[in-house]
Amino acid sequence: MGKELLLEIGTEEIPAAFLPKALKDLETLFQGELKENHIPCEAVRTMGAPRRLFLSAVVAERQEDQLLEKLGPAKSVAFDASGRPSKAAMGFARGQGIAVEELVTVTTDKGEYLCARKKIVGAPTAGLLPAILTKVITGIPFRKSMRWSDLEIRFARPIHWLVALFAGQVVPIEIAGIRSGNESRGHRFMSPGAFPVSGLDDYLAKTRERFVICDPAERRRIIAEEVAKAAAAVGGQALRNDDLLDEVTYLTEYPTVVCGSFAPEYLSLPREVLITTMMAHQKYFPVLDGKGALLPYFLTVNNTLARDPAVVRRGNERVIRARLADARFFFEEDRKIPLERRVEDLRKVVFHTLLGTSYEKVMRFRNLAGRIAGRVAPSLGGDQAAFAAHVDRAAFLAKADLDTQMVGEFSELQGIMGREYALLAGEDPIVAKAIYEHYLPTGAGGELPETEVGAVVSIADKLDSICGFFGVGLVPTGTADPYALRRQALGVLNILLARRWPLSLESLIDESLAILGPLLKRPAAEVRADVTEFFRGRFENQLIAQGRPYDVVDAVLATGLGSLYPAEDKIRAMEAFKAHPDYQPLAIAFKRAVNISRGFEGGSVDPALFETPEERNLHDAFLTIQSTVARHLDEGRYAAALSEMARLREPVDAFFEAVLVMAQDERIRSNRLALLTSISTLFHDLADFSKIVTEA
Repeated sequence: MGKELLLEIGTEEIPAAFLPKALKDLETLFQGELKENHIPCEAVRTMGAPRRLFLSAVVAERQEDQLLEKLGPAKSVAFDASGRPSKAAMGFARGQGIAVEELVTVTTDKGEYLCARKKIVGAPTAGLLPAILTKVITGIPFRKSMRWSDLEIRFARPIHWLVALFAGQVVPIEIAGIRSGNESRGHRFMSPGAFPVSGLDDYLAKTRERFVICDPAERRRIIAEEVAKAAAAVGGQALRNDDLLDEVTYLTEYPTVVCGSFAPEYLSLPREVLITTMMAHQKYFPVLDGKGALLPYFLTVNNTLARDPAVVRRGNERVIRARLADARFFFEEDRKIPLERRVEDLRKVVFHTLLGTSYEKVMRFRNLAGRIAGRVAPSLGGDQAAFAAHVDRAAFLAKADLDTQMVGEFSELQGIMGREYALLAGEDPIVAKAIYEHYLPTGAGGELPETEVGAVVSIADKLDSICGFFGVGLVPTGTADPYALRRQALGVLNILLARRWPLSLESLIDESLAILGPLLKRPAAEVRADVTEFFRGRFENQLIAQGRPYDVVDAVLATGLGSLYPAEDKIRAMEAFKAHPDYQPLAIAFKRAVNISRGFEGGSVDPALFETPEERNLHDAFLTIQSTVARHLDEGRYAAALSEMARLREPVDAFFEAVLVMAQDERIRSNRLALLTSISTLFHDLADFSKIVTEA
C-alpha cells in the first residue's frame, strides 16, 4: 500500500532504563502524527540499542483525500420567497470559496441548513515527512534529558547521526546541527565506521555484520540462551531474573557471555548478600546447583566479542573478589555489635528533618503496632501475649540494620540483613522474619508479609510515614512522589485486604496522627481528611483497574473507609446484582429517594400523617425488611441484603407515582421526607445510591 520509511536516531549511550519506554513513545508519537496528518501506515516497528533508536514502517505515498463540511445559515434565511439566494447565502458561499449553486442542504436536529462540501486532495507524503519526523524526534519524553554545547534541544543523550529514508530517498531534516542522511554506524569499538543503508533488510544485515543486533527481542533471546549454556558448562543453571535480563539486553549491542568464578569460602556469606553483590552491583547472573544452592560461579554479559575471553574472565573475577571481600569484612564487623544495641544508635540517623530521627520513627510505629496487635490478636487465636511481645520486639528491631556497614554499602539489603543478624543473635525466628517482612510489599503486586507479626509492623511503619509526611505538608503531586507514599499506601491496602482483619483504616489514621502529635505542621482534622482521601483514591484506582464498575466502586466507597474487605465484598455483591431485573429500576428509585431527602435533618415517621395508601404500603414494606436487611449487612451477607431491598421496588415505584413528596403542608412534607430518609439511611450502609449511573 505504500513505501518503506526508515528512521534511526544515533546517540551516545542512552541509559538502559530509558530505552523500553523511549521505543514505545517513539512508535506512539509516530503513529499519532501520521494519523493527525491523514497518512495511512502499517507494519510499524521499533528497535533499539544503547546508541540508537530505530523505527521502520510502510507509509502511504500521499495523504488521504478529505471531505470537509461546513454548516452555513439556515435554509429559511438563505433564500427569499422567490427562491433566490439571500446575502447570507452568498456571503457564506464566498467565504468558503465556492459558488452558491455548489451549496447543499442538510437536515440537522435544528432543521435544514446550507452546507459547503469541499474535497481536499491529499499532499505527497514526502513533502510532509520532514516536519513530522522532526516533531516526533524532539517530542520523545525521557525521565531525564540533557542539553549539550550551546544548543536549545534536549534529548536523553547527544545526537550524533540521523538516518531518515522514505522510498529509498533521504528525508531532509536537521536536529541539533545534525543533518539526516543514509549512513548508519556500527559497534562503537568493533566497527565504528559509517556505512550506507537503503532499506530495512539492508539495514539489519549491515548492522549485524558490524556487530550490532538492533532488535532487543533477539538480543534478549541470545543472552538467555548463552547464559543457560555457560551455566550448564559448569554443572549448574543460571538464577533467572527477568529484570536483570531486560537490563543487560538494553546495555548491549552485541552481547556475549563469559563465566567466571570466585573462592568457595565466600559461599558462607548469606545468600542474599552474594546475590545482591552479583546482580545489583555487577549485573552478573549467579549460578545455582540442582537444589537451588549457589555455586561459586557467575555469568557476565559483555558488549564486545572478546579476543581472549580469559582476560575478560580474570578482570571480572578481580572485581567480584574485591566486592565479596568487602562484603565479608562488613558482615564480620557488623556481628560484633548485637542488633539490639544498634537501636540506640538510630538516634544519630535522621529519618527526615521535619520528622525526627530513625529512632523516633521506630518508637512511633512501635507504639502504633502495639495498638494494632491488641485489636487483631483476639481474632487470631493462640497465645495473645506472645503475639503482642513478638510484634513489639520486631518493631523495636525493624530499623536496627540501618546502622550496619553492610546496609550502608548495600542499601538493597535493609531488612534482609536485619533478619540475618537477628537470627545470629538468637532472636525468635518469628521476630527475625518480621524484620524482613515489614518492608513488604516493595512494589505493586509484590510479595506480602507471610506472618501476622510482619503484617502488623509493616502496616504501622507505612502508616507512620504516610501520616507523617502529609502532616508536615510533604504531599505527593501528580508528577512527584519522592517518599513512595503511593506504593506504601497500596501496601497497607493490600495487606489489610489479604488478612481480612476487622480494622478501620480511618481509626488507624487517627491513632497514627495522635502519636505524631506535636510534629504535625497542619491541623490534624485537615491531615486526616487528606490522608483518608489519599487512601480512598488508591483503593478506587486499584478496584477499577481490576475491572470493577466505576460507579459501584464510587457508591460503596462514598459510605466511608472503614474496614476494607467489607467494601470489596459489597462491590462484588453490587456488581453481581446488576444482572438482576430489578437492579436498574431499584437503583433509580433509591437514587431518587437519596436526592430528594438530601439535606433533611431528620425526624421520626408518624403513620397518622399518611394521606395515601402508597405511603402506608411503602412504610409497611420498609418495616418488614428493615431488621432483616440490617442483620444481613452486619453479618456481611450483602447479596442477601440486596435481595431483601429488591422487595421495595414496587412500593417505592408506586409511592413516587402517586405521592407529591414536597407537599405544601409542612408536617406532611416532613413526614414523607422522614420516610425516604429512613430508607436512604438503611441502604447507605451498603452504598450511596446517588452515585450509581442509571439509564434514566
